[in-house]
Amino acid sequence: MDSKEMTLDQKEESGEIRSRFDVLETLSSIRKFLPFCGFLIILGFFAITTGGAILTPKNITLILSGGYMLMIAACGVWMIMTMGCLDFSQGSMLGVSCAVFCFFSQYNLIFAIVAGIIAGGLIGLINALIHVKGQIQSFVVTMCTMFLLRGVCALITTESPVYAASYVTKLNNMPLLMGITIAVLLVTFITTRFTALGHNLKAIGANEKAARFAGIKVQKTKIAVYVVAGCITGFAAFINAVKVGSVTSTAGNMLETQLLIAMVLGGMPINGGARARFSNVVVGVLSYLVLQKGLVMMGFTTEVQQLILGLVFIAMVALFSDRGTNQVIK
Repeated sequence: MDSKEMTLDQKEESGEIRSRFDVLETLSSIRKFLPFCGFLIILGFFAITTGGAILTPKNITLILSGGYMLMIAACGVWMIMTMGCLDFSQGSMLGVSCAVFCFFSQYNLIFAIVAGIIAGGLIGLINALIHVKGQIQSFVVTMCTMFLLRGVCALITTESPVYAASYVTKLNNMPLLMGITIAVLLVTFITTRFTALGHNLKAIGANEKAARFAGIKVQKTKIAVYVVAGCITGFAAFINAVKVGSVTSTAGNMLETQLLIAMVLGGMPINGGARARFSNVVVGVLSYLVLQKGLVMMGFTTEVQQLILGLVFIAMVALFSDRGTNQVIK
């Protein structure tokens, strides 16, 4: 009799576990589509409030035009965040890399692009070595680097901006910049989707110690990703130079904040891990660009825009953070 009761209890408990698992599975499936639904809601809201003006060809072109550099830089940041790390030095890194590109563009375009990429990669390497070898949290390291590089930007532009060669701004045409952006997105997607790198990044983000026991070379992977992300930002500096033609002390200012908001709008868990998806980049950046343009078209002041973006950021972090696994920012 007791054995039968135990069996029934076990069956009931097993049924409850399966039921809870099914609910969690359903919620997880729903969460996958929330960023895309959020993008449609944002687009629909501003389409109504602006009387459809945001959907005119001119404004769509302006929205896309302002997103090439952001979309490219977001590829590297996505890889860093997937590991459960952060990089607050992206803006000042872009400023320094752009200054390097502008200087060398006076001699040769290809050499200037390579120099900008190398500059970004070296900064990423410095961030990685201090974070990995010094065992200091990534956000602390990159915040320090951010202030340091911001000082470098101010120093090299004290007397005048650093100007790119005149031919650089002539490259500012939509087909070229869109083609470059799509190419970077495709290369990043293929590399992280069809190689071991993507799985390794998610494993490190989910549980760094378990990833190490699984045979993943965590330190080498982190260093490589920070360098690659720096190189990507260095390349994004070329796109920035094409758009503006020069570098001032404010070059790349607030880029790291824009990237962070874009990532969470795309459903990126702030602590990385298995729920990170490459769609976070595309959906997130597009959502941010539409949100930013819509707020401007509605006539909100800069202060009110920042307030709204801050509230949206907090809400999305609360929605997409993976609190169940007790992950922390590394």
